[in-house]
Amino acid sequence: MTKTYLVSGAGSGIGRAIAQKLSNDGHTCILLGRNATHLQQTLASLQPGSHHILTADITDKKSLSNAFTELGDVAIDGLIANSGIGGENNWGNTDRWQTIIDTNLTGTYNFVNTFLPKLINAGEKHILITSSVLARLGVANYSAYCASKAGLLGLMRSWAVQFAPENILVNAICPGWVDTDMAQQGLQGIADGIGITKDQFYDIAMQSVPLRRMSQPEEIAGLVAYLLSQRSITGQTIDINCGAVMNS
Repeated sequence: MTKTYLVSGAGSGIGRAIAQKLSNDGHTCILLGRNATHLQQTLASLQPGSHHILTADITDKKSLSNAFTELGDVAIDGLIANSGIGGENNWGNTDRWQTIIDTNLTGTYNFVNTFLPKLINAGEKHILITSSVLARLGVANYSAYCASKAGLLGLMRSWAVQFAPENILVNAICPGWVDTDMAQQGLQGIADGIGITKDQFYDIAMQSVPLRRMSQPEEIAGLVAYLLSQRSITGQTIDINCGAVMNS
């Protein structure tokens, strides 16, 4: 059965892989992001279908409202809240704390609440949030990122209870290192900060990962597709990090 999913942050990385997986499975994808060029590149990589692009900024409620209006009477089976930014923040005049929190945490709140009325009224519906392994771990100078991603797990649990009477299942995933442009930029930034090469830091980073590798975006997309297909899992955080964090 063909379903329609709205994917934020669909212009690259995990978001693009999610859209490709859902398209390959025969579903319709609505791609949302700030960069129209990147969204067009994702669109071109999908299987033929009634896919659609929405250019919007999840930190801007008016931008999201315009996107909502643009969709018209399109019904949605699931919201995949994948948009986010990374990097360090440091106290001072150039502190990125507010920017990261506004995007990762408040932006997700804005995105889901804006498009919630589009979820159809029959059958199971889904909200899937991309958090991070850094919701579980502390990293120096990543306080905003860690806090925002941990905050998403609290948001997910609250929504899982709140929306259960409407038959909406709400879950989150916590990827570890995933081979995306954002991850590669993060590797380079940390390597530069400690005065070594990116390859040298990669080897260091993988020492804390039992499988000694990054996940591929397609692996994350496969987990997302499964969570969107099932009827019993809600209010849960699923870790997918090559063993970097093991929860009982």
